[in-house]
Amino acid sequence: MDLITILGLLAAILTTFSFLPQMLKTWQTKSAKDVSLVMLLSFTTGIFLWLIYGIALKALPIILANGVTLVFNLIILWLKIKYR
Repeated sequence: MDLITILGLLAAILTTFSFLPQMLKTWQTKSAKDVSLVMLLSFTTGIFLWLIYGIALKALPIILANGVTLVFNLIILWLKIKYR
């Protein structure tokens, strides 16, 4: 694995798992009132498009980061709607 791929994977890990605390907090408190629905919808759409882009490029860091981030954000979106 080359240095650029390692750099991409490290960036993917850091940015992807930055959503984990928000997801866990929303789950634990059963409150998502401070999370913007418009932001979640637009961000989730953007993440989906990044995932498609990564698949087209066959770029593992982009695919992994955006695949996991998409799942995390879909969970946050689901919690936002559920705890409205």
